[in-house]
Amino acid sequence: MKYVIVTGGVMSGLGKGITAASMGRILKNKGYDVTAIKIDPYINIDAGTMSPFQHGEVFVLKDGGEVDLDLGNYERFLDIELTREHNITTGKVYQAVINKERRGDYLGKTVQIIPHVTNEIKERLRNVAKQSGARICLIEVGGTVGDIESMPFLEAVRQLHNEEDVDDVVFIHVTLVPMDAQGEQKTKPTQHSVKELRELGLHPDLIVTRCIKPVLPGTKEKIALFCDVPAKAVISAHDAEDIYLVPQQLENEGAADYLLTKLGLNSKDDNKEWARMVEKMRATTGSVDVAVVGKYTDLEDSYLSIRESLKHAGIEVGCKVNAYWLDAEDFENEPESISQLAKYDGILVPGGFGVRGTEGKISAIKYARETDKPYLGLCLGMQTAVIEFARNVLGYKDANSSELASTDHPVIDLLPEQEDVVDMGATMRLGDYFAELTPGSLANKLYGSDAIIERHRHRYEVNPEYIDEMEKAGMKFTGRNKNRMEIAEIPGHSFFFSSQFHPEFKSRPNRPSPPFLGFVRAMFEKNK
Repeated sequence: MKYVIVTGGVMSGLGKGITAASMGRILKNKGYDVTAIKIDPYINIDAGTMSPFQHGEVFVLKDGGEVDLDLGNYERFLDIELTREHNITTGKVYQAVINKERRGDYLGKTVQIIPHVTNEIKERLRNVAKQSGARICLIEVGGTVGDIESMPFLEAVRQLHNEEDVDDVVFIHVTLVPMDAQGEQKTKPTQHSVKELRELGLHPDLIVTRCIKPVLPGTKEKIALFCDVPAKAVISAHDAEDIYLVPQQLENEGAADYLLTKLGLNSKDDNKEWARMVEKMRATTGSVDVAVVGKYTDLEDSYLSIRESLKHAGIEVGCKVNAYWLDAEDFENEPESISQLAKYDGILVPGGFGVRGTEGKISAIKYARETDKPYLGLCLGMQTAVIEFARNVLGYKDANSSELASTDHPVIDLLPEQEDVVDMGATMRLGDYFAELTPGSLANKLYGSDAIIERHRHRYEVNPEYIDEMEKAGMKFTGRNKNRMEIAEIPGHSFFFSSQFHPEFKSRPNRPSPPFLGFVRAMFEKNK
């Protein structure tokens, strides 16, 4: 097994995740199977309880793991499916160590960071890498060098490096090269970051420098001199127009050849699939404007997978998708502002939890339904579509979700098998679930299949007591998992599709999600 370990310095948010995913992509282009692990030093067990305002999107894996959004980038770039074991947190590690101590697994020894915690980390890294069946395992160490939370993980990868063969572990350090007021590229932040890394016993094999403009040869030579690496090991990762251009940018800098040499590997292939996708993206003509009516719109990373899924669909359709992030609360506070939705080609309502903003989402859905505006609803976007239909078509003015309000018409409710469960986490449907599609339905046509598997993250369901009445009135439930409704659509509408699942989690640049593809195509055709 070969390990490529990515660390970061100077500041967070430099793009370690995109760098790691891009490195993985160029190694995959060279013919190697690649897997990825994200280390998050926070004490949380996982990202499931984190606010999107602070941490961005919670990405859901096929086994129901709720993880950092970087794992979404790994899945999209590498076109693989990961599991919760591919996300290692301080919480998971310490919980495992304490459980072992309580069982007596350490035979009465004093339990310490070294060796017990670091051994637990190494064991997890090796097990995940081995079980993946890949040849190369990417490991991104979250945070920055110097963070107290990261110390046990950096020590663990130092030990891993010493225990593996010399050409089996490569370290990549991502750092910042800022520019001063005169436009000079400054190397001191990189020098200090690498110095701090080396004080921990780690020596970078490759330094990836983040800068606004391409890093100049003289700047590279200076970094190479002070950081004790060859000049060809200093890679410029300057700002790109799109993240999908980064793999090619890194390869043009010589990163692939240098990495393969350090790992003792030869290029087995020269896969052009990614390059063809990039060319297709660059060749798009025309555009559509979509209004994303959500509640976490102040931080676009809260809807990262949605943004990327719209882009994937646009690449396939051949148009650029401009997403505009609208706060659902604005439609609650200023109802007359709903008329601004007229200027958009389509409306998308994403998932979310809690009552805030739901009435604004319902207003946006009503506008889409009544004006024949293409509509895509995801998770809560399906539930609010059902509520809107029950209120304004069936006439149940107090219709709501029992999660959000007390009502005589809980069209969204806990199913009987969930009601007695006290632990709220136990009622959450997470990860892959099967659904049967109605033959001839929009869902059936979009997927080209009679059955699908998609990822979920929710607790409440469409109340089966109202289904017959709603279907007679025109809302059809065309995707079902026994008594759980997975898809609601309105035939005769230009495009009205909503899903209880999150199709954005399985969308890929070369294989867009069918609901997103149908949505963008409907907008584009209607726009033309």
